[in-house]
Amino acid sequence: MSSLVPETTLDQHRAAMERLQRSWTAIPPGRPVRLAKRTSNLFRPRGRAAHGLDVSGLTGVLEVDPDARTAEVQGMCTYEHLVAATAAHDLMPLVVPQLRTITLGGAVSGLGIESTSFRNGLPHESVLELDVLTGSGEVATARPEGSHADLFAAFPNSYGSLGYATRLRIELQPLGRQVALRHLHLRDLGELVRLVAQVTEERTFERRPVDAMDGVVFGPGEAVLTLATFDSDTVSPASDYTRQEIYYRSLQRYDRDRLGGVDYLWRWDTDWFWCSQAFGVQHPTVRRLWPRRWRRSDVYHRIVGLEQRLGVAAAIDRRRGLPERERVVQDVEVPLERLEEFVDWFLEHVPMRPIWLCPLRLRETDGAGGARAARSWPLYPLQPGRTYVNVGFWGTVPIEPGRRDGDVNRQIEDQVSALDGHKSLYSDVCYDRPTFDRLYGGQVYRAVKDRYDPSGRLPEMYDKVVGR
Repeated sequence: MSSLVPETTLDQHRAAMERLQRSWTAIPPGRPVRLAKRTSNLFRPRGRAAHGLDVSGLTGVLEVDPDARTAEVQGMCTYEHLVAATAAHDLMPLVVPQLRTITLGGAVSGLGIESTSFRNGLPHESVLELDVLTGSGEVATARPEGSHADLFAAFPNSYGSLGYATRLRIELQPLGRQVALRHLHLRDLGELVRLVAQVTEERTFERRPVDAMDGVVFGPGEAVLTLATFDSDTVSPASDYTRQEIYYRSLQRYDRDRLGGVDYLWRWDTDWFWCSQAFGVQHPTVRRLWPRRWRRSDVYHRIVGLEQRLGVAAAIDRRRGLPERERVVQDVEVPLERLEEFVDWFLEHVPMRPIWLCPLRLRETDGAGGARAARSWPLYPLQPGRTYVNVGFWGTVPIEPGRRDGDVNRQIEDQVSALDGHKSLYSDVCYDRPTFDRLYGGQVYRAVKDRYDPSGRLPEMYDKVVGR
């Protein structure tokens, strides 16, 4: 049975689409086409267009069908909004990125990941169909098969250069009312690699099912692998890390923990993983005074944006004689068998702690004859059947004498490529054009771009993410 009262009706959706297409028509030929959208979870400059696409009516949930375990969702709907609608039916999207204000369309066109990714892959792998406003100004309904299968395959990791998702139908899965956590404290990263391989293959640990898995490296010889089990039968006292306690610090203190189901999905958002420390929010006194409603990643992101515009902290550092700093905000995928090598290199060369680990495997689904298989995605070509680990690190490092801004990011790109890995494109990108095309399906992209944006109304993917 579907959700009895959809928060956004089909009539409202049609009206929003009409406004969107009118705003498209109003953009003069030759002018850049971008969204009229003030907020973003990107960590790179965003161009501002004099005229933008009106997506103001595309932020809702059209339907949740708990029997079919599907949801019809508008493209600019945030995961916070989407989870609120699905959790009312004890359901969740198959992958819920860590930050509340990431949109579903953004996670599909720009990728996303979370602790269920070792089972369910990336957010786009649970999309059944999507409507895309293409560069021609027309809306194409793309599915895995059919006349727009090429757009369906190339849309993930295209970052709005092929079009914008306006409606998506996605699969859902059960969400436990509570989530039981097991924190495994490890001194040997090789042991972590072995455990990730075991849990990925068996989906269990010590005869208990594992529904989600991620980890944190706090420094050499100190890592925590967290295994989560969704539990709908047992309800007992649960932790709350939106108050004085801080989630990532609990990993070092406890062997076991328990969170409410929705609280688990947003466990990293309250303190933006650990980055809220830069704003003083983790100091006990400041934390008591800082309103809980402002302990959110989007608030911190706005503060960072303000600092980038005003440069107050940078000016203070210069007056104190401190070196300028390079922003190093990245998520990279490294094959599991090369993880130890990458982390050892990172800890030696990049002065940044902690770092996040999130195992990933392209999602396998039932195919012909009952065999399970995973499909590949040309613009982010991970290898089916291979386990990767997303390594996330977010902050700044001092620019050493004789070095220049961007050198550390270039080193990381080189190391990731040397280990047969891949790098997400939401932040600083330094690749030259031939390297970029080789790593991100340039030949496939060109064919799809020419079909759906023949006049080049939308930015080129390389220009958009590299910004040169």
